[in-house]
Amino acid sequence: VRVEAPPGVRDLGEGNPDPALLPALGEALASVAEAYARAPGMYAQVPVDPEFAALARAGFDADGVPAGPVVATSGSLDAIERVLVAHLRPGDAVAVEDPGWGGLLDLVPALGMRPVPVEVDDDGPLPDALDAALGAGARAVVITDRAQNPTGAAIGAGRAAELRAVLAGYRGVLLIEDDHGHAIVDLPLHPLAGATDRWAFVRSVAKAYGPDLRVAVLTGDAVTTDRVSGRQRLGPGWVSRLLQRTVVHLWTTGAVDTREVARSYARRRDALVRALEDRGIEAHGRSGMNVWVPVSDETGAVARLLHAGWAVAPGARFRMTAPQGIRLTVSPLTDADIAPLADAVAAAAGPADPLSYG
Repeated sequence: VRVEAPPGVRDLGEGNPDPALLPALGEALASVAEAYARAPGMYAQVPVDPEFAALARAGFDADGVPAGPVVATSGSLDAIERVLVAHLRPGDAVAVEDPGWGGLLDLVPALGMRPVPVEVDDDGPLPDALDAALGAGARAVVITDRAQNPTGAAIGAGRAAELRAVLAGYRGVLLIEDDHGHAIVDLPLHPLAGATDRWAFVRSVAKAYGPDLRVAVLTGDAVTTDRVSGRQRLGPGWVSRLLQRTVVHLWTTGAVDTREVARSYARRRDALVRALEDRGIEAHGRSGMNVWVPVSDETGAVARLLHAGWAVAPGARFRMTAPQGIRLTVSPLTDADIAPLADAVAAAAGPADPLSYG
């Protein structure tokens, strides 16, 4: 479900990063091309560039992610799909956040697996809801650490401890963590990895460095990473080392001021949440680039906002059993947009049930 923005309508529904915050790629690509001219990439070389792996692993280490091999994939969803297929079969149940990432909600049934909704609040999945899903037989769970899409939830230290305690009772469950918000958020990571015997932790460069780079980095237990890399060799073989080297260049030259990027998104997101709350509208956006607004009639709210000049994402794209809502991406917003947008949302949404989320 996607709302097309006709001419003259501001598009807050695509979920893209702010192009002004993405690095220019010319220098990185030129440097990589020059090195490639001296030593072209060939078959039988290692699939993961050693410097790429070392830098990614150092980043994991700094954030307390347990030791594990590094695998390069073509984005977060590619990594998640490969991990699920490495351990599960059609018919197996996968616990997913609700509301949660539309791409994942589409992927799980596309693999012949059954998504099981887990309620979330601003701190991430609710422990009791996770326990219920795993107790009912879910063989895997996918959890977003920060910048949860669409709600902006972020797992704090207290919630992480509660979730680890739940997961410790299900050591055989496959745990997949998605940290796509890495480098665009200013909240610390509290990883859950290691709470189960089989786990995977995924980071993408899409939000901070550009979606079209199509590079993500995966780590996990040795069995999981070996299965993923082994199956990858039988298909695409590897993620282009040219792209891996481009990411290395961006990382090592400091092409992105990640703190300033995080501040920029936080400034717009927090301003919108405050403006909506000032108008009596419940809104959620603890981290990342999205704001989730519970509404009683999302179809009507989307239509009224479109008429007012704003295209937003309908909540149906992100929910299973969760109440209705709309998602607004703050990336295109300026300071001058906040008040007019908040007025439009207030007029379109009306008062929401304060218990409708979380």
